[in-house]
Formats: sequence, structure tokens, C-alpha cells
Amino acid sequence: MKRFLFAALGGTAAGILLTTQVAGPLIAQESARNTTVYEQLDLFGDVFERIRNYYVEDVDEAELIEAAINGMLTSLDPHSSYLPPQDYDSMQEQTRGEFGGLGIEVTQEEGFVKVITPMDGTPADEAGVEAGDFITHVDGTSLLGLTLSEAVELMRGEIGSEIVITVVREGEDEPFDITIVRDVIRMTAVRHRLEGNTAVLRVATFSEQTYTNLRDGLEQMIEEVGGIENLEGVVLDLRNNPGGLLTQAIRVADAFMEQGEIVSTRGRDPADGERYNATPGDLIDGLPLVVLINGGSASASEIVAGALQDHSRAVVVGTNSFGKGSVQSVMPVQGDGAMRLTTSLYYTPSGRSIQALGVSPDILVEQRDIGEIETNGRPQRTEATLRGALSNSTLTDDEREQLEQEQAEAQAALELRAEDYQLAYAIDILHGLNALRPR
Repeated sequence: MKRFLFAALGGTAAGILLTTQVAGPLIAQESARNTTVYEQLDLFGDVFERIRNYYVEDVDEAELIEAAINGMLTSLDPHSSYLPPQDYDSMQEQTRGEFGGLGIEVTQEEGFVKVITPMDGTPADEAGVEAGDFITHVDGTSLLGLTLSEAVELMRGEIGSEIVITVVREGEDEPFDITIVRDVIRMTAVRHRLEGNTAVLRVATFSEQTYTNLRDGLEQMIEEVGGIENLEGVVLDLRNNPGGLLTQAIRVADAFMEQGEIVSTRGRDPADGERYNATPGDLIDGLPLVVLINGGSASASEIVAGALQDHSRAVVVGTNSFGKGSVQSVMPVQGDGAMRLTTSLYYTPSGRSIQALGVSPDILVEQRDIGEIETNGRPQRTEATLRGALSNSTLTDDEREQLEQEQAEAQAALELRAEDYQLAYAIDILHGLNALRPR
């Protein structure tokens, strides 16, 4: 018995010795690492004091520290940043759906401000700003070398005041100016309308109002067509949607799903990962669904498109999305400000990260200019257009009325094709899917 006990003790002692031998260098490395960090902090303090004492002009110490904090965060990635109290308040207003400004979602690329998307019905949208535009100057002041926060600050101003932005656009030979009048931005999260018996839900942003707006709009349209059995399907338009609240993206995807994963997030620590699943209940009872996306569809809108695509719940139509697959946590800090820090990446149900890749549509459809589509050219040549052609006397009055209605619908579809080619294409897909449904 003693032999076993000693053997066990010997094993324990050996284990302690082995652990000490391995852990020793690790502890030393950690200690050296901490020493280096403290030395760097001392360096920061030294530089800060020298600036205060020797810079050619007096400096504002608070602004200097704020700039250092922001520089530290923006060095990580384009979406991490420091939010001083004013910016933090503005961000909270945006998620509530009302704020002042131009109405554009921006990022920074190669030192310039790049437009992710102009928001629907805002001054920027009405002035002709487009997704992908680079803003190089604001009122003649170059943005090169400024942080994104500093550039955005230049674009802020009093409601009703004018701002001139200089834009570089792909396909244009020279930069050009756009004049915009600042206004209060009241975001309507979801607009809805019927195209024939197809419901179109235009989701402009994911704010606190989004799911409620979408559900109420859908219920109203179902009532207008006389019940869900008369609805052909839904087009969920996420074009130029810059994203917003993750919780709202999950609710919108869940609105059209009965079960399954919607999205998962994974950070540095695997234990911090989250998985979000759908709950039973599809607002349209499995009717055909088409999702429209483009290069201005980012973040939360990509979560929705990716989830519905992976579960084969929707046909995704349009062009490749923006590719913002990271999640930012907003953490309040002392002084009434906050820091926006990238803390995880999100993954679609199939396990793919869309970071820097985006969501690829099932059917690639480029938008077309109105001038590219002929709407009122020569009538199509048919038997009925020939002089002296025999008329069809077999048609009843009801059949003749049905034919006239179909011709009117065809003309309306042609006009929509000229106005919004991608949307018309999406509705055509729904018509085809609806034709395959059991009757």
C-alpha cells in the first residue's frame, strides 16, 4: 500500500517540477511584456509633457489626449473609434431614427471619406450622392490626413445651412462639387407599397423602429389584397441599407423563418461567441421571397440576406454587398463619451464570414439607367396589328376584360423596368415562383 502511495507522491512531485520548469519562462515572458508596456506608457507621458511645454503654440490637453485615444482605436480597423460626448449622443439619436445632418453613411479608405450609402429621402440622396463616391473636400477644405471623426465633424452644421462637397466618382473624368442643404434626418425605417399583388418592403436602416414598421406595413398590404392567399410574394429591398442594430437584423430575418440559425458571432475568446436562432412563425406563411442587395448593403442588411440565402428561404438578387462582417461594441467611458470597438466577426448559418467579401447574389442583376431601356418605342408587331386581321370572336366579355387587365399590368411592369430595373427583375422572379405553387 505504501509503495502505491509513494508512487503517487512521486508522480505529484514530478508534475510540480515539470510545471515549474515550463511555467518559469512563461512568467518571465509575461513580466518582460508588462515591463515593455509600462515603458511605452512612460514614453507617452514623456512625449505629452514635451508637447505641452515646447510646442510652438499653447495646446488643449484634453483635445490632445482625445486625439491620442482616437488614434489608438483607429489604428486597429476602420470601424473602431473614440466617440466624444457629442458624437455619442448623435449615434444614439441615429438608432432612435431621427438626427441632424446630410444623411450619408461613410467609412474611410486611403485617407479619403468613402460613401457606403446615402440614406433614402435625405438631403444627400436628393442631391445625387451615390454609394461608392469618395469625398475629397468639404467647403474647399481637403479631408486628406483627417480622421473619420474629424471629417464627419466638418460635414456637420446648422439645419438649413449649405455645404459643398467635392466628389470623385468612378466613371467620371474629373472631381465635381455637390451642394447639399443640411436638414433634420427623420428616418423612416421601412417603406411599403404594392406592385400588383407583390408586396415591396424597402428597409432603409435597422433602427429601433425597423421590425415594427415592417410587420405593420406587411399586415396593411395583406389586408389591401384581400388576404394572404392573394399575395404573390414579398420583395425585401435592402439596397443602400448601411446596417444598424444587430437585434433588429435578427428580428427581420426571423420574421420570414420558422427555425434554424440566423447568425453567430465569434470574438477572440471562443467562450464569448453568440448564436442566434429563429423562432417559429413566418409572417408570410412560406410565400416566395426575393431579397435585393447592392454595394451599399452593409452590416445588418448582410446578416439578413446571408441568413435567408443560406436557408434557401429567399432568392438574393442584385450585386455584391459591401462586406462589413464585423461587430462593434459601444462601451461608455468616463467623461460621457464612448468607444466603438470591434469585438467580433459575424458568420452566416453556413459558417461563412462575409468580412471584406460580402454576400454574393444568387442572380447577378446590375441596375440600368432609364435611358438604356425603351418604354415607348414602336409597338410590338403581332397578328392583331396587321391591317384587316380577323378579330377573335371567341372571347367573352369577362375574357376581354381579363386581357385588357393583363395588358395594363404588362405596361405598368414596363414602366417599372425603366424606373427601377432591379426591382422589376425581382418581381418577375416572384411571378415565376408563384406560377409554380400548387393551386
